[in-house]
Amino acid sequence: MDSQNYRWRWPALAALLLAEAMNLLDSTVIPVAAPAIRADLAVSETGLQWLTAGYTLPFALLLITGGRLGDIFGRRRVFAAGVLVFVLSSALCAVAPNVAVLLAARAVQGASAAVIIPQTFGLIRAMFTGAEVAKALGTIGPVMALSALCGPVAGGLLTEADLFGLGWRPVFLVNVPLGLAVLAAAPLIREDRSPARPRLDVSGTLLASLGIGLLVYPLVAGDGTGWTWLSLALGLATLAGFGWHQRGRTDSLVEPGLFRGKVFPASLAGSLLFFAVFNGLLFVLVLHLQLRMGQTPSSAALTLLPWSAGLAAGSWVAGAVLVPRFGPKVMRAGLGLVLVGLAGIAVSVTVLPLLVTGLGLGLFTVPFFGNALAGVAPHETGSAAGLLNAVQQLGATVGVALLGTVSFRFGAFGAVLVAIALIAAVLALTVAMIPARDYQGRQQGTPLTRS
Repeated sequence: MDSQNYRWRWPALAALLLAEAMNLLDSTVIPVAAPAIRADLAVSETGLQWLTAGYTLPFALLLITGGRLGDIFGRRRVFAAGVLVFVLSSALCAVAPNVAVLLAARAVQGASAAVIIPQTFGLIRAMFTGAEVAKALGTIGPVMALSALCGPVAGGLLTEADLFGLGWRPVFLVNVPLGLAVLAAAPLIREDRSPARPRLDVSGTLLASLGIGLLVYPLVAGDGTGWTWLSLALGLATLAGFGWHQRGRTDSLVEPGLFRGKVFPASLAGSLLFFAVFNGLLFVLVLHLQLRMGQTPSSAALTLLPWSAGLAAGSWVAGAVLVPRFGPKVMRAGLGLVLVGLAGIAVSVTVLPLLVTGLGLGLFTVPFFGNALAGVAPHETGSAAGLLNAVQQLGATVGVALLGTVSFRFGAFGAVLVAIALIAAVLALTVAMIPARDYQGRQQGTPLTRS
């Protein structure tokens, strides 16, 4: 059946978008609820960081493998299985009697999200053709922005409302009806799998997971002992071994062709730094508003509303107006606005700098990811999307771990802002070096070459 004539493609797309939104909601409601969880379960400062990192770390580790599972077993089947596990683990989070069970359930959530998210792009390509592909993909940005807008507000309101005396637990129960709705609509999604069934690179998965785990764990633990530096060194060495292991393999997790040229490698570095700043600042900012400025969860969420509103508006304006007219160069203007907003937040956490930061985030992300994937060959698309998402989640994990450690150790928001300024400076230099591509996948002004 021709994809263009697949009658259920738009309702099926709605199910895919709801699953994407469910993942982002789960990421953004937790920082607002974290102080209440800390008080109820006697969670340590390091434990608070693991509430976020315990989700994003397995998510980052398994994204590429999750994409391969879709190639092997069918993307709709793997997608539905991931959603089912996500729903069950969300329910387990909601009834967790102690922090150990909560962290374990969070890790299962992250692993199941890593199975869900990589399937979206392939399933969209299976149901849409021609101009409708771009139209369908273009709906992802606004939905993600709306989720980012609703997540912190929902987390704050649900936590403070203390529904039925459940305290923070309803923030996890939100996922249950959403996930059940996705499962109900899953039969409408057209099945898709890779024409050439690849093998799963188990040894590569283990090497990548071990290397990233050795890097992130000491950043979250933040004890500053000799073990920290040994773990970091071992992590870097293991990832170097993973890179060597991937060379010349027919079943490699990462397509080697992605690293020809500058665009994709530089985009990976930019994504790592950008999400370290974005997620790390959001985590620390929410804690700062509640633990040091005495705000309630709902007031902290409302304080961040301009940030989320700016992100939603910036994402829509970039996708609908600026990028079609000016191309991916818009990402540099967006990053400039982010830096201006961060400077304003350093002076005062008020509406205007938060709004400017959010606008910049929206203007940056839409052209940045489009540019990163513009020149990727069709057979490299799954690997590229999985790797870019994995690096994004790794950046989020490192940002929460690093900036959270700085905040807890020095006890001053100013120290966090200094760390952010250093990361943002490196980010600005990295983005400045990323060549911009047009919509035909050519570097602006030159033909695209993969040599």
